[in-house]
Amino acid sequence: MYLIIDVGNTRVKVAVTEIDTVKEVFIFEKEKIISELKKITSKYSISSSIVSSVAIFSEEEKEKIDTFLNPVYLNSETKVPFKNNYKTPKTLGVDRIALAAAAVKKYPNKNVLVLDAGTCITYDFITKEGVYLGGAISPGIAMRYKALHTFTSKLPLLEPSEVESFIGRDTNSSIHSGIVNGISNEIDGIIKQYQKKYQDLTVVLTGGDTYFLSKQLKSVIFAHPNFVLEGLHTILIHNIAND
Repeated sequence: MYLIIDVGNTRVKVAVTEIDTVKEVFIFEKEKIISELKKITSKYSISSSIVSSVAIFSEEEKEKIDTFLNPVYLNSETKVPFKNNYKTPKTLGVDRIALAAAAVKKYPNKNVLVLDAGTCITYDFITKEGVYLGGAISPGIAMRYKALHTFTSKLPLLEPSEVESFIGRDTNSSIHSGIVNGISNEIDGIIKQYQKKYQDLTVVLTGGDTYFLSKQLKSVIFAHPNFVLEGLHTILIHNIAND
């Protein structure tokens, strides 16, 4: 079995996989990473593992993980199953690398646009020839709500909410309309930009806000909440095969 470890800024998401099947998914706080990984490895017999981290990993944490896992650490030098044409590959986030790998694996010979709706909303495009070109980065839902509250003196900090009408009739509904409708129209507009050039486009939505946004969008999309984990599994298998 394989252990797929996705380390975020505050939380860690781990999947135990076998061939192309996800056996179990674990989510826990980043400070518990060593103890939780030890629990998982005591429950499952792990043959290989991979770590993707958007957060800073301390040398002490890395050394401890290496003592019982010795994983592949995903970075710009890691072997991947696609051609990376990003102009600055060393600055490309590991989460975006994983998403590109998942797209190539899940939708071979197709043009794929992956939307990852988390802290930021990232857009990543992979051609049907398996070439990663790049995409875009914009603020996520929570970031937009916090920005309106932080950078004004009177606007309240609200939780995301579905919009009943695009016309806000009070301050709260105006904020919800501006943010939720703004994001929905941004996403639909960007999808249309890609569709003009790549008519046979497959669109994938993933990330923490997947289900919330999927109900707001007009465009036809495929929702894959664990797409990063699937991509990391694909990269791990690719490295094992090409070691």
